[in-house]
Amino acid sequence: TCSGIVPLRYRYDKISITDYGGVGDGRTVNTKAFRAAIYRIQHLKRRGGTLLYIPPGVYLTESFNLTSHMTFYLAKGAVIRAVQDTWNWPLIDPLPSYGRGRELPGGRYMSFIHGDGLRDVVITGQNGTIDGQGEVWWNMWRSRTLKYTRPNLIEFKDSKEIIISNVIFQNSPFWNIHPVYCSNVVIHHVTILAPQDSPNTDGIDPDSSYNVCIEDSYISTGDDLVAIKSGWDEYGIAYGRPSSNITIRRITGSSPFAGIAIGSETSGGIKNIVAEHITLSNMGVGVNIKTNIGRGGYIKNIKISDVYIDTAKYGIKIAGDTGDHPDENYNPNALPIVKGIHIKNVWGVNVRNAGSIQGLKGSPFTGICLSEINLHGYKTWKCSDVIGTSLKVSPWPCSELRTTGG
Repeated sequence: TCSGIVPLRYRYDKISITDYGGVGDGRTVNTKAFRAAIYRIQHLKRRGGTLLYIPPGVYLTESFNLTSHMTFYLAKGAVIRAVQDTWNWPLIDPLPSYGRGRELPGGRYMSFIHGDGLRDVVITGQNGTIDGQGEVWWNMWRSRTLKYTRPNLIEFKDSKEIIISNVIFQNSPFWNIHPVYCSNVVIHHVTILAPQDSPNTDGIDPDSSYNVCIEDSYISTGDDLVAIKSGWDEYGIAYGRPSSNITIRRITGSSPFAGIAIGSETSGGIKNIVAEHITLSNMGVGVNIKTNIGRGGYIKNIKISDVYIDTAKYGIKIAGDTGDHPDENYNPNALPIVKGIHIKNVWGVNVRNAGSIQGLKGSPFTGICLSEINLHGYKTWKCSDVIGTSLKVSPWPCSELRTTGG
């Protein structure tokens, strides 16, 4: 389990958002109340930190920043809802490992709930809801009227000792939960919801982070359920911060894209990943490892096991031709290294294509090991530029994955 990665501290000091003028009527804008309560936590610095209690009600607010040594606690029936006046949304700098906004050049809109350089933060409660009201952002994306990259629902940057649990996240404008340049992060017992046609509403995206544990959660969104990232082409290579030591367990969900994804932004390197006991239905891809020329970096020591897939276009997909580039300055000779991928105990029904492994001619994928995999569907494997082994794989895998006796 995730226990022990982040110590859970008891907060003796407790305040309520209503003490600072918060009104949960669904109409009053509570930005000043949230900012005042968090200012008090930041500057009074009570020993052991402070718990900010959000009672039942619907609290409309603009985006706001959290602070260190606080617990953000949503009672049952509490809803924190983002305003929809996008013209007034604050802008922040692009991430250095991306070089620009992920969608558009320039800066990016700040996440709805944001944390930068923090330590010892807990977001939890009795399954209250954080609602990004993302449809206005999705429509701007569809109509190509966005000026900058859409905001995440929650982002922690350069932070450590973070716990997120027992909260419902819904209708994010962009990615839902984005820990970037973080360490010691636990995300468990969360529910993440967005319509299947909502663009780029990834569930949880650990990005250039280490010691991350994601467990016991349900995710149904319009993009990858969990996607591990580490920077984009020449910017990610220069920043050089990998994602490592990431554990994903007991995730259930549905998406037109991938269940467990690695990439496609992998330029800082991704290593030491464990994903197990994953239950997926109505998927685009069950397991998807994806990178591209220009990425550089590496993907290595990946262990994925005990995956059940009910209905998908692809069971397993490992590809070297996925994703776009930030600009024309990427190096086409910066080829990623993909090696040491172990996938075992995968069962799939109604899987249209069993699998596809398409490496790169100048950098074939090596050490690909598939074992005890049954994907019942219509089409078999397609492979190129890959070296590996297989054991008890049905349908019979491609010849590049030689069959072994053990």
